[in-house]
Amino acid sequence: MDYMDNIRNKLALLPDLPGCYLMKNQEGTIIYVGKAKVLKNRVRSYFTGSHNGKTQRLVANIADFEYIVTSSNMEALILECNLIKKHMPRYNVLLKDDKTFPYLKITNEAHPRLEVTRRVLKDKAKYFGPYPNSYAAQQTKKLLDRMYPLRKCGVMPKEVCLYYHMGQCLAPCEKEVPKSAYEEIIQNISSFLGGGHDAVKKDLQKKMQEAAEELYFERAKELRDQIQHIDAVMEKQKINTADTKDRDVFGYAVDKGWMCVQILYMRQGKMIQRHSSAFPFYGEAYSDFMSYVTQYYSDNPALPQEILLPDMATAGTLPPEAGSVSGEGSSGPAAGVMPSGQALMAALGAEDESEAAEPEGGAVEAPQEQEAAAEGTVDAAGGAAALQEWLGIKVHVPQRGLKKQMVGMACQNSRVALDEKFRLIERDEERTSGAASSLGQSLGLESLHRIEAFDNSNIQGANPVSAMVVFIDGKPARKEYRKYKVRTVQGPDDYETMREVIRRRYERVLKENLPQPDLIVVDGGKGQISSAIDILQNELGLYIPVCGLVKDDKHRTAHLLVGDSAEPVPLARDSQEFYLLQRIQDEVHRFAITFHREQRGKSMVTSKLDSIPGIGDKRRKLLLKHFGSLKKIKEASIEDFKVLSIGEKLAGQILEALKDEEPSL
Repeated sequence: MDYMDNIRNKLALLPDLPGCYLMKNQEGTIIYVGKAKVLKNRVRSYFTGSHNGKTQRLVANIADFEYIVTSSNMEALILECNLIKKHMPRYNVLLKDDKTFPYLKITNEAHPRLEVTRRVLKDKAKYFGPYPNSYAAQQTKKLLDRMYPLRKCGVMPKEVCLYYHMGQCLAPCEKEVPKSAYEEIIQNISSFLGGGHDAVKKDLQKKMQEAAEELYFERAKELRDQIQHIDAVMEKQKINTADTKDRDVFGYAVDKGWMCVQILYMRQGKMIQRHSSAFPFYGEAYSDFMSYVTQYYSDNPALPQEILLPDMATAGTLPPEAGSVSGEGSSGPAAGVMPSGQALMAALGAEDESEAAEPEGGAVEAPQEQEAAAEGTVDAAGGAAALQEWLGIKVHVPQRGLKKQMVGMACQNSRVALDEKFRLIERDEERTSGAASSLGQSLGLESLHRIEAFDNSNIQGANPVSAMVVFIDGKPARKEYRKYKVRTVQGPDDYETMREVIRRRYERVLKENLPQPDLIVVDGGKGQISSAIDILQNELGLYIPVCGLVKDDKHRTAHLLVGDSAEPVPLARDSQEFYLLQRIQDEVHRFAITFHREQRGKSMVTSKLDSIPGIGDKRRKLLLKHFGSLKKIKEASIEDFKVLSIGEKLAGQILEALKDEEPSL
């Protein structure tokens, strides 16, 4: 019985219950985890009807599945999140680099500190955030450090430091600081981060005027700088609501198999930041979006008072009254797409009566959600209810009013971000292929489809290597990169090294009938160009154009030389053609240096172990295979060598010989 028969039999036995399903490939690896209100309907939908390209790719790899029944949608939501974290399935939406967000923390110590952290613990400290990126958190901390003199040091020093003399520390290391002073500072920081920075600005402006009137101009300048820093870091708020609740407003959009999720952070009723994530998705759009939201809050336990989610219709189309104009402060790919507070409030007005008439759960099933429920997927109302039960805070899917339009705004920003992503890709492709074509014209070539570039690397002739990279239509083709250990050249002879590598590469091209390049690029000037042309024309009978890239005294690409006579080619330094040449030179240099470091490291390990009496080639390989590196061998105990049948005497000799080795090896 093949795996399709097995799947058909399992499909017939699926229950009409909520739960999670785990899709597996032929190796038994879990490749996708999903949740469903009705397992029977949802799992069957994968194997019936038509799907988009990405979902077809997922289905084509399914060879088996299993499922876990839960008693509620909430349990299914949490279980899905845990299974994704455990198995990291290939086709699931995964929170990778942005799975934890930075927070500002006032530590719970006798002498508290202000720090940036990505871990929210139950340690009685005060946390503020999350911030969309580390830069935003660090800039805010830098501002607060100037304004409020909490200690900066991790370990209390023996005497006062520079921060005390700058007025940024109370010096608890040298004098007693009353608890009331810290309480006042913490209260001021909390008020500032809670949206009270306008009051702080007014107070600073008043002090600045007083200092200026009393002719304390240096003090007045310091206060003015602090006011400017507040404006720069906190910037003007983008949108206000009538209440002062902390909210996270979610929106998403999908296109060409990609999803973009936008989170608008509202603190004290004011929109202060946003975060954007774009990633490929393979399952049903709303289910994968809810999976993202669930993972987000499982890794970020500092919760707002309310979460606003879109329904399927809002994510699909933009409400006509929601708009977006240029702004600042974005960390996502659609930087600059942010609503103006005045424009939005003029369009929306205050909280209208229809908002008050919204049901407690904020969810009214739309036709799309009724279809989703029939298919067994998690709909907006069910997902919001499950999330609310799990997190213990209000989760709304608004249907009208200001909150609906805020969600629509988040969705609009998501759509703009995706559109910008694809337009940037298209523009980059056009510019890259255009640069290659223009470079070919500058060199007098009819076409410049394939470029092969070479670079040599050695240290005073030791471990000489060379590397080749390939660019096709201006883009690196990494599968065609090649590394060369130099065999015949002794000492640091760059010309002879180039001759050997060119000979080896193009002998193989001729022998195996591989594609020939339209241009060969060597790292160097006339000597390297002449060496390459001599081998190509006089030994191999190939007439491929050769050019050289010469660097300046700062090791930057300076100019291009072509042909045996090394004629310079005039290229503007700010042109796309020159930029392409820089990329090629940097890439081949990086590739060669990386290979040289690998060989040098292996050589040093080999020579050090070979110098120990009783260690031959077989034992050296055994030691490296077992311990993994010279560093691990050095850190081992004599007992650790016994599993390799190495006695105490030889083990002692090995450890003694490696005692003075650098730890990095």
